[in-house]
Amino acid sequence: MQLLERLLPVVQAAHKTIVLPEGHDPRVITAAIQAQTRGICTPVVLATPAERAAAEARAGGTLAAHGIRCIDYTASDLTPSLAAALHARRKAKGMTLEEATATLASKRLFFGNMLLGCGHVDGLVAGSIASTPDMLRAAFTCVGTAPGIALASGCFLMDLPRPTPSGDDVLIYADCGVNICPTADELVDIAQATAMTCRALLGKRPKLAFLSFSTKGSAKHPLVDKMREAMEKTRARFAAIGLDAVVDGEIQADAALVPSVAASKNPSGTIAGDANVLIFPDLQAGNICYKITERLAGAIAYGPILQGTGKPVNDLSRGCTADDIVGVICITICQGLA
Repeated sequence: MQLLERLLPVVQAAHKTIVLPEGHDPRVITAAIQAQTRGICTPVVLATPAERAAAEARAGGTLAAHGIRCIDYTASDLTPSLAAALHARRKAKGMTLEEATATLASKRLFFGNMLLGCGHVDGLVAGSIASTPDMLRAAFTCVGTAPGIALASGCFLMDLPRPTPSGDDVLIYADCGVNICPTADELVDIAQATAMTCRALLGKRPKLAFLSFSTKGSAKHPLVDKMREAMEKTRARFAAIGLDAVVDGEIQADAALVPSVAASKNPSGTIAGDANVLIFPDLQAGNICYKITERLAGAIAYGPILQGTGKPVNDLSRGCTADDIVGVICITICQGLA
């Protein structure tokens, strides 16, 4: 828990408001109460009166007792203004005002994301019940992607039980949760979003390694070419937008993380075994690697953390605990401070 312990004073000082749309889940009720009592944020919970009562009974605590606001998304006085904003976003796609109103009154994720999109809250955390596709659909529709980024992506924060050879105790892996087989151009978007996540959550200069089974041409294959192209385009974009980061690749994982190996395999590289961000060639490689790191190295994996959205939105594992939800709330707040 070393990462969250470092983030706690930052989020307590930020005084942000986070919407939790799944108020029918007792874990969300418990997490909201914890977040409020620990001064982490001002939570706003979405639930009908019946959903709220049932979830509070199972959680063993009430929102009202802790001064937590609960909105009935099916009958809210905010719906007309939120529906007008949603209609403005989607009318070019054929959505009518009536359809926008009906969507908000029936879909809690859309209501929560429009609260975020219209500035009523500073971030959104959900997914303890909702699926990732439903989460992404609502976020893309209501919030969209960040300026200069065409697609959202997912990363994992790997909180390591012991530092890497270069001294990092947290690494960021991307994309391990959203894009299955990104192109070189899509990897540039993933890299930019992950560099921003690194700045926001770790407060460090991002050092991105584009991973492959080859280091600087030691093997020849179209997959290697993709990572090299993505690295070159990322360097060009970062230079154009003034994003201060180290970018290297294509590079093998040992050369990215172990200085002694880097001295042999990548002596002229800008990454000298000190990468803190690992960019994987596809979702399969990233997902496999984060689970191996978690299960065999004993790392704590936080994620998938959504990145590249216009405002902070995060997805939960459906097997999450209330403590996990509080942790993701902390990460979401920090994303909004970048």
